[in-house]
Amino acid sequence: MRKLLFCLFFLCFPWLWLQAQQRIAFARLPPFERAVVCVKFFEGFHGKGCYPYVGYGHQLQKGEHFSSNMPEWQADSLLRADLMAQFDRFKCYGKDALLLSLLAYNVGAGRLIGYGRHPKSKLLRKIEAGDRNFYREYMSFCLYKGRVSKVLMKRRQVEYRKFHIP
Repeated sequence: MRKLLFCLFFLCFPWLWLQAQQRIAFARLPPFERAVVCVKFFEGFHGKGCYPYVGYGHQLQKGEHFSSNMPEWQADSLLRADLMAQFDRFKCYGKDALLLSLLAYNVGAGRLIGYGRHPKSKLLRKIEAGDRNFYREYMSFCLYKGRVSKVLMKRRQVEYRKFHIP
């Protein structure tokens, strides 16, 4: 009887089965691949109206000439190169390197490391001090144009939950 109910449930609600399968597949990916999937999900593919951003959130730099209608494989390659560059910058932070790389990809490394008259972030100072309780500092990067963005808040929660290693 239980097996029959179980089968009927998943026949009537197949998306629940698919969501479970997707979560299992996501969990089996290597950490860097999970990070790529996460960025793709939250950034989306930037089209013509998103200048100076192309692909999956790559900000065009001086001298770069990428088209906004680039193929998906090129956008994927560009994302991986950018994320790896951020990872190389933060690899000295050990198990927090990927989490910091994801954040820096979205907000810019200068917001974390500090630039000009802007000091090093509280998040980075806390990690350097060995304090593992930095959820609040990580979640402080949810502002867009001075206001808390629900989309950024959800993104930070997912990143923290999936990539923070206690």
